[in-house]
Amino acid sequence: MVESDPRSGSPRLLVLGAGPAQLGLLEAAHARDVWTAVVDRDPAAPGFRFADRRCILSTEDEPAIERLAAALEVDGIISPGTDWPVAVAARVARRAGLPHPVSPETAVLATNKLRQRERLREASVPQPRSWVVGGGDEAPEIGGPVVVKAPDRQGQKGLTLVTDPGTLPEAIGAAQGAARNGLALVEELVDGPEVTVVGFSAGGVFTAVVVTDRLTADPPAFGVALAHVWPSEAAAADVVETARAAVAALGIDDGPSYTQLRIGSEGPRVIEVAARLGGGHDAELAEAVTGVDLNGLAIDAALGEPRAPEWDGVLVGGAVTRFLVAPAGILSSVEAPDHLDGVRAIRLYREPGYVFTPLRRGADRAGAVLAVGGSRAEALARADSAADRVRFLTADAGALIHQTD
Repeated sequence: MVESDPRSGSPRLLVLGAGPAQLGLLEAAHARDVWTAVVDRDPAAPGFRFADRRCILSTEDEPAIERLAAALEVDGIISPGTDWPVAVAARVARRAGLPHPVSPETAVLATNKLRQRERLREASVPQPRSWVVGGGDEAPEIGGPVVVKAPDRQGQKGLTLVTDPGTLPEAIGAAQGAARNGLALVEELVDGPEVTVVGFSAGGVFTAVVVTDRLTADPPAFGVALAHVWPSEAAAADVVETARAAVAALGIDDGPSYTQLRIGSEGPRVIEVAARLGGGHDAELAEAVTGVDLNGLAIDAALGEPRAPEWDGVLVGGAVTRFLVAPAGILSSVEAPDHLDGVRAIRLYREPGYVFTPLRRGADRAGAVLAVGGSRAEALARADSAADRVRFLTADAGALIHQTD
């Protein structure tokens, strides 16, 4: 750990994660003069540059995080952008007597896909048909494409799109191998566009701040977002109402939520709900569209002061977060333009020396562009133009070893 004197009189916040998914919140906390102790097992994590205290340990090491929260006398704890530490934060906060937007019980529902599926089913929230494999259960007979995933992981770990029934056993084995509980979740693939509802709740009142289209890659990077685009061309009113019902069913009464849905022939189906800020700069896109500081609202909620988002109207005609991909190899340098019309930010995640592999999951992304425009089409064009002008120079890495946050 690296020592740093806290800013006198500032709120003290423990942040779980210093990777790309946490950058927006860490930047916001720094700008708001919130003192942060930041936890990540990667000493080179990009978010550490905003930390007042760097804590080199796993965000899943619950006993160590509990000791850290007590030793530093923090006022709150937050896990933006990643799922499993949400439950860690909720449990540590309860035992330490700290405020937290969601209860440990709700956090379990938000981080375990099996428990979440059960609760959504009980509440009659529409979702894909699913089967659990493991503990003696047999694999289902499938008549169409299915998605196989580890029920207690995120970031595409153990995720496979299966279109050939003959490959189902292999996909189930991969999911079970990645899962903490040795189980696999098999879900029917809803044939239709994918959307994300970026929401925030205060006192049990849910607000959908923005709804975006989630543009994804084809296999082998199935499920990896290439861009988030606003306004959505796919969403209708029932998308927001479905997300609202899902958030309520899980008991997310305060704080941010991130609901992914697919829209099929029978309407929207909930794929996943997270009780956290999205990990793909969704808060920053929402702020560009509405002026609502979702990062700031999440910080306030973590410190025990949840408040509802308010805005008068949209500020732009279109907004896009476009993710950057580097060629496989050892990163030697990056070239990026200083200023482009409509480009609010170009974020570069990795320093020279990082080893990139071909895009397989979200952690393989190299950066992101946030662009706005007078229309959706103009924002997309600006984001694509900016992405084309970022140059990642890599050298042959031989046998590539992937590094994770």
